[in-house]
Amino acid sequence: MAEREQQHVRVAVIGSGFGGLGAAVRLRREGITDFVVLERAGSVGGTWRDNSYPGCACDVPSHLYSFSFAPNPEWPRNFSGQEHIRAYLERVTDTFGLRPHLRFHAEVRGLRWSSSALHWEIETASGALTADVVVSATGPLSDPKLPDVPGLDTFPGKVFHSARWDHDYDLRGKRVAMIGTGASAIQIVPAIQPEVSRLTLFQRTPPWVLPRADRRISAAEKWLHTKVPATRAARRGLLWGIRELQVSAFTKRPNELGLIEFLAKNHLRKAIKDPAMRAALTPDYRIGCKRILLSNTYYPALARPNVDLVPAGLKEVRGATLVAADGSETEADAIVFGTGFHVTDMPIAQRVTGVNGTTLAEEWKDGMAALRGASAAGFPNFLTLIGPNTGLGNSSMILMIEAQLNYMADFLRQLDVLGGKIALNARQSAVDEWTRKIQRRMERTVWNTGGCDSWYLDANGRNTTAWPGTTAEFRKVTRQVDLAEYEVLRPPGAAVGASDGARAEVAV
Repeated sequence: MAEREQQHVRVAVIGSGFGGLGAAVRLRREGITDFVVLERAGSVGGTWRDNSYPGCACDVPSHLYSFSFAPNPEWPRNFSGQEHIRAYLERVTDTFGLRPHLRFHAEVRGLRWSSSALHWEIETASGALTADVVVSATGPLSDPKLPDVPGLDTFPGKVFHSARWDHDYDLRGKRVAMIGTGASAIQIVPAIQPEVSRLTLFQRTPPWVLPRADRRISAAEKWLHTKVPATRAARRGLLWGIRELQVSAFTKRPNELGLIEFLAKNHLRKAIKDPAMRAALTPDYRIGCKRILLSNTYYPALARPNVDLVPAGLKEVRGATLVAADGSETEADAIVFGTGFHVTDMPIAQRVTGVNGTTLAEEWKDGMAALRGASAAGFPNFLTLIGPNTGLGNSSMILMIEAQLNYMADFLRQLDVLGGKIALNARQSAVDEWTRKIQRRMERTVWNTGGCDSWYLDANGRNTTAWPGTTAEFRKVTRQVDLAEYEVLRPPGAAVGASDGARAEVAV
């Protein structure tokens, strides 16, 4: 029996969260159907599939946290829960006919660039394939980070990360330790507090928390948004515009955030009457330096009699005893880690091998860097969605994803116009210049000057995560590919086209 020929596709997309599904929709809208979406799990959804912990919800308004090309007039709340966002992504998958392109249980184990064939060789859990172009949409919030705590392996109870919630384990009546005070933890704490016998929160650094202006969206509003789409667009536009106006305070004038700090302190003062606890919950850094959190229930939950606040991180585990950095000890039946993700050291980078035989992780050992957040030098025809310096501190990442999809679409158009077997490799000089500009602008931002240690910063203290501008500006700088920033690769001996090194124009 003849061996089956290895599959080759024009584009391989990695991940089926917002980025991967958005890329798939855009490819179809560009008339490209020769592509696959490689997903390690058994369903779509990305972080909104993986994060199913109690209380999980978005902190960006629903009508802004959705694709512009797939509006949803039926959002149930101003800030929708995980189940509604995941259902939305399932609908997008069906509406745009993406299921034939999906390859589930196909975790990417390795990608290697072939300089002779000018394509990517891809090894997955379900087999091998090759692709002309790879679009990595694994996202920065996909791989949980667990701290290296001495003695954790001696703990006799249950241990899991918030992004890998064990729904088979019943927390009712248990003594639960919550490690971390990030965006997940402030939703989990009020959700499980009424059920557990004792909840101990290990807080290394207190977050800034603002009120959450959440409410149920009325039937009349849904009807209006369905029957008069202009009202839906106006609502989205207003939400977007307000956040665009806030950007300068984060990126240029952090001192203007003083009023927001006042509101946050007042929010804390109203809920926490105990002066000692209030002092422990008051941050000593500028608001916005870390992610600003939204909750009306977090502080009240901490004030309940079955909750203990430990103003220190977890230092050591001795059997069922948890020892904090301040020396205090706590007995627990279960440990829940809300300790974030591998953001500046994304695991996918360890699996991508480029032109020089080095991995993306090796190239990024001194810090992530990619031209316009998408292209790393030495990795031809490889585009990253939500790549270096594309994160936001106050608005919807869907806006950034859609901007990068414009760049992806033009990247593919340029390959077509240049013609033949071809690849585009970001010039190191272009990546360096882009990175210098970004880091220069970063110096004034609240993320760099606010006096905190956050997940925006890498191990070297550089901010390789956030975008120091508005979403409108990012959309402008990713509208089209500048071929002068790329090296055009052709097979050995191939003739050089006249348009190589300059922008190729697409005939309309």
